[in-house]
Amino acid sequence: MPEPAAPTPQTADRGPVAESARITHLDMLRGVAVLGILLMNAVSYGLPSAAYFNLSAEGTETWLDWTIGILGEIFVDQKFMGIFSILFGAGIVLFADRAAAKGVRANWLSLWRNLLLLGIGVLHTLLWDGDVLVMYAIAAPILILVRRAPARSLLIAGAALILIIPFVAVAAQAAVDPDGRQLGDLWLSAGDTSDGIGIYVLFDFFVRALGMMLIGVALFRMGVLSGEKPPKFYRRMALFGLGTGLPLAALGVGIAAIYDFDPKIALLAAIPNTVGTIPAALGFIALIILWNMRRQRRIHRALHATGRMALTNYLTQTIIGVLVLQVLLEDADLTRTAILGFVLAVWALQLLWSPAWLNRFRFGPFEWLWRVATYRRIQPLRR
Repeated sequence: MPEPAAPTPQTADRGPVAESARITHLDMLRGVAVLGILLMNAVSYGLPSAAYFNLSAEGTETWLDWTIGILGEIFVDQKFMGIFSILFGAGIVLFADRAAAKGVRANWLSLWRNLLLLGIGVLHTLLWDGDVLVMYAIAAPILILVRRAPARSLLIAGAALILIIPFVAVAAQAAVDPDGRQLGDLWLSAGDTSDGIGIYVLFDFFVRALGMMLIGVALFRMGVLSGEKPPKFYRRMALFGLGTGLPLAALGVGIAAIYDFDPKIALLAAIPNTVGTIPAALGFIALIILWNMRRQRRIHRALHATGRMALTNYLTQTIIGVLVLQVLLEDADLTRTAILGFVLAVWALQLLWSPAWLNRFRFGPFEWLWRVATYRRIQPLRR
């Protein structure tokens, strides 16, 4: 496919022929999502694990810390990871479709590609236990199997999976004693989490990721993620999604606060946010696509580049987070405000280095290594 004469919001503005078919709405969504998930991941880099789930556990000392924590729960928690999962589902379909168009055995190549991702995720887990790549790689064969199913069926299946979680949460909460000892360091910053609660957390994590990935396949098939719908469609999608999802997330925070973050409602208070993740993520996706339809500015191009290097940026966020927050600042008394400062610094760094790197190279460093291993031959890197 030849290079277009001039860039548009949906095609890359530079790069070799292999990149000319890039959908920059997807790049923009990836860029915003990978930066957004750092807001929550950084909490687990710098604070005990309980602080991720329980605002009152650690790092919340001032009104500003509370404000940052509450806004994070409402606007960020689960939402940007949900978008990331949606995009991963879409990415599996896009890769398989393009491989099939080239006459390649698409399913086998996709399976091999995701087996490699599993290896990357396992290595990442050695550095930080919040990795999501392992879950994505395990879920990938399911998506490859059903990727040609009708979009409506995939939407229903994805939503149904996520809506199972509240029922399991109620059952898991019923097994928690009033003192919350089974929750351990998941909520109390002390003790070990029971096996039952650990299984519930893994179930929640995997089912939520798989459900959003199925929704992502459907949205890609429907042309929603590639910006093929009219602006009016995305405005309605944003209004409905955010108008539904964010109040549900706020309700969950309110329930936790009313009960003073009592362990007896720990899992129950998360239910509204889990249910609201689907519409909220869709609402954010609509806003991002609408913004990407506007006149392209430097920040758009920086976010496109950040999205094209999403794997590299995701992994380097962990590397930087562990080095800075766990090693260099090991003895520091970190707060949510300090961690937000760290996040802003990393954002600035990645928004600068991503376009600078891609001006000289075709792929991000980890993307290139993954590509070389996928095709089992050296790929051109320099422009």
